[in-house]
Amino acid sequence: MSTSFSRVTVIGIGLIGGSLARALKNLPHAPEVRGIDVDPESLAWAVDNGVIDSAASPGSDAARLWLDAGGSDLVVIATPARFAAGWLSELGIAGFDGVVTDVASTKSGVLSAATSLLAQPTRFVGGHPMAGSERSGVTAARADLFAGAYWLLTPAADTDPDAYRAVHALVSAIGARVISVDAEAHDQAVAIVSHVPHVAAAALVDLASIHAGEGGELMRLAAGGFKDTTRIAAGSPELWTGICLDNADALAGGLAELRGVLRDFEVLVRSRDAVGITTWLSSAADVRRSLPAQWVPATSALTELVVPMDDRPGVVAAITSAVSRAGCNIEGIDIDHETEDRALLVLVLTDEGDLDRLSSDLERLGFETRFTPLAETGEDQ
Repeated sequence: MSTSFSRVTVIGIGLIGGSLARALKNLPHAPEVRGIDVDPESLAWAVDNGVIDSAASPGSDAARLWLDAGGSDLVVIATPARFAAGWLSELGIAGFDGVVTDVASTKSGVLSAATSLLAQPTRFVGGHPMAGSERSGVTAARADLFAGAYWLLTPAADTDPDAYRAVHALVSAIGARVISVDAEAHDQAVAIVSHVPHVAAAALVDLASIHAGEGGELMRLAAGGFKDTTRIAAGSPELWTGICLDNADALAGGLAELRGVLRDFEVLVRSRDAVGITTWLSSAADVRRSLPAQWVPATSALTELVVPMDDRPGVVAAITSAVSRAGCNIEGIDIDHETEDRALLVLVLTDEGDLDRLSSDLERLGFETRFTPLAETGEDQ
């Protein structure tokens, strides 16, 4: 699988930006990948090790050329969210007319900045790969970092359908699984499944440190379970400070909910309620065991969904969000423009999710649908 972008500029050659660059360079028809970063040593290492084809520092002639109108087909802002607005402003001032995406772990603020700053804001497609490592920097970048991982896309009501399709194809090409979700809903969700867990892990380390004693005796007793539970606490403090502040309201709300859950469990412990404790722990264990190690389809069967649509703002976002609500995953996406105002949205869906719910949801939204089972894919195809 390849991508329709032939010139990709990645801003921020760290773990995520570097891993994306590596993944793109591994594609059968790899695009030209350029890198922009404030750290000249990271850029030099990336070029020397084949992560990127060429490098430039911010403000250099090369960087200005790549970010100018016609300078790149795709620009990926792979910096922390707090730096995204500055780059979006630079792209807007330069009149950049290609597709823009990002990898920030919070989306509402970045989307708002893109809407107000870009020359062509409809060609911005917000993104968030749900992958990472306790390590940081380009030297930790891996081409397979996103394989089987979920990559959230947050199209707005007026997102250009062709821009969304192109970004979706790129993400799928590097092995990630796309979920389409509203930007605000995204921020609420990642607060619970990503940001609160990071703070909880850091809190456990802090608690152990308080009780460690001058000689650190307690820390020497920390076994594999404690280390596994708190691994993510080793992430970059600077990066996570920005994430906490960018998603402050949702994170604070999640922490309040966690405090309530712990308070309820504390009551069970203090009252020596063995049945209640067992029920509480069993419920958590059942949910945890149901989580897959990584995404794999139940079978190789695929279903084609064809949706006739008016070629107007918000249609693709509405349909792909409905797909995500039904728990379905999009293997491929295409837009067949029948007339200037009418098109067919063709989605290839993998075998998970509730197709009946998806059909009902789309009909409720006023869309006609046609589902067609496709031949099962074999390894030799």
